Amino acid sequence: MVEDEPVVVGISGASGAPIAVRVLEALRGAGVPTALVASRAGLSVVREEAGLDAEALGRLATHCYAEDDFNAPIASGSRRTRGMVVVPCSSTSAAKIALGLADNLLTRAAHVHLKERRKLVLVPRETPLPTILLRHLTALSELGAIVLVPAPAYYLQPRSIGDVTSYVAGKVLDHLGVAHGLYRGWKEGDG
Repeated sequence: MVEDEPVVVGISGASGAPIAVRVLEALRGAGVPTALVASRAGLSVVREEAGLDAEALGRLATHCYAEDDFNAPIASGSRRTRGMVVVPCSSTSAAKIALGLADNLLTRAAHVHLKERRKLVLVPRETPLPTILLRHLTALSELGAIVLVPAPAYYLQPRSIGDVTSYVAGKVLDHLGVAHGLYRGWKEGDG
């Protein structure tokens, strides 16, 4: 892995935007470059749930790309990355990725990660999980993607939504191989 290889962060239009923001902040804090692509719906949810406009969100990333920018480096398998996370991952984005419908940069970058056998973490935000979404997530898991449902770890006794958000962001970073201090693992530090 080369130091300038970014983590691609995709934000689609599902609830859970604060998790994406926390992932971007943690990657920046770890000195890991990022390539951000957010759908229009994703930007709308970020504005609603995290209070950030597109410009403020973009300042959290190393590079930002519009969802229709198919000339972006992350649209090609020749651009090496450390992996990709789609957080939150809407059911529509999951379906498109599962079916190979690369109709925007977010789904194209995810397709590239699957075809190149690179790390792809999807954080679906839907409950209950409908059967069709479960089928798409199963297909994605079979293709090598990691499906990370943002479930809280009650054994860590979270005291706020921020604690839960940090835990889920930390789990994302765990799967991308990025060290962090977002949460303490089970019995960690108990000696």
